[in-house]
Amino acid sequence: MKEVDARGLSCPEPLMLTAEALKSADGPVKVLVTEPHQKTNVEKYAKDHGKKTTSAEKDGYIEVVIE
Repeated sequence: MKEVDARGLSCPEPLMLTAEALKSADGPVKVLVTEPHQKTNVEKYAKDHGKKTTSAEKDGYIEVVIE
């Protein structure tokens, strides 16, 4: 599973890194973000591109898995 560590980055960097990872990934992509609005943006981007997401709050960050 490809992982994008976008913790602490400002918009639109997490979304740009997510888009790049999805282009080159063969399977699921795990995106790590720190802000709730970044989670929302990543989930919306994935949905707009026909992907499903699951998310979980971890210790100090949010993990979004795109499949």
